[in-house]
Amino acid sequence: MLSRTAGSGYHGRVTESRKRVLLAKPRGYCAGVDRAVQTVEEALKLYGAPVYVRKQIVHNKHVVTTLEAAGAIFVEENEEVPEGSTVVFSAHGVAPEVHEQARERNLKAIDATCPLVTKVHQEAKRYAADDYDILLIGHEGHEEVIGTAGEAPAHIQLVDGPDDVANVTVRDPAKVVWLSQTTLSVDETLETVARLKTRLPLLQSPPSDDICYATSNRQQVVKQIAPECDVVIVVGSTNSSNSVRLVEVALGAGARSGHLVDYASEIQDEWLEGATTVGVSSGASVPDDLVMDVLAYLAGRGFGEVTEFTTAEERLTFSLPKELRRDMKAAASR
Repeated sequence: MLSRTAGSGYHGRVTESRKRVLLAKPRGYCAGVDRAVQTVEEALKLYGAPVYVRKQIVHNKHVVTTLEAAGAIFVEENEEVPEGSTVVFSAHGVAPEVHEQARERNLKAIDATCPLVTKVHQEAKRYAADDYDILLIGHEGHEEVIGTAGEAPAHIQLVDGPDDVANVTVRDPAKVVWLSQTTLSVDETLETVARLKTRLPLLQSPPSDDICYATSNRQQVVKQIAPECDVVIVVGSTNSSNSVRLVEVALGAGARSGHLVDYASEIQDEWLEGATTVGVSSGASVPDDLVMDVLAYLAGRGFGEVTEFTTAEERLTFSLPKELRRDMKAAASR
């Protein structure tokens, strides 16, 4: 089973060396990722291999390869799934047409969309029903953006960062609202909204923040430690939006350098030359054992003093998808 510890701490040996590590907490798995990974694990136990997964269940290389070894088959589209088979939709969400395609192919679809992404989908549907123009702040081509835009394509236009604001056109400046991808840079999103409001003073905001708690929390703690760090190492994959943002946040907050790695073996020793303080964090789709591997690597190079810097405690959990819970309950009663 994939480790789901997202803040267990590191009980390393404290040395007298000047070299030290500032370990960010919160880091690693968020509730939505935990739910999505567990969904695939439980589906494999319940239905047996193979279980098909549309897109990467979460954006992490290690998680995907581990689930593949357990019998998950990752595909790009429903057409690649044999008719009548089980398919899991990723944590990033899908457009309504993807559900329809699954029904047409008689697939057993299990929707592992993060509930916080589902919230944005519901907002999009609600504002579209009221005939609003919806400005969706996010990165073009990201799976979450594609899924949200698919809820109301006639009403949604993408705003890909502050520099894209000049391209926005709306039908009625009094009926426009902004929504956002859940894994963006908090600061960049606020800047984008500020620029939009300069152009559209009556722009409405969503009823609650669309950027998820885990993204915000991970960015906040990295902001706190970055000014003291010569180097910040973020564990995460290059296609993980929230992991990439953590490196950007670290550099913006004063870290002298920042690097994204999937594994400790990718760290280059020259990154550590002349460094005395290294910050370590991880994206919201990263198992904590990969972070522990990084700490072991750093300890082997003299960075044996580890201080965990905590800015928030995360206790949120999500129940498994209803389709899976129903089948698990039925299986348990046999």
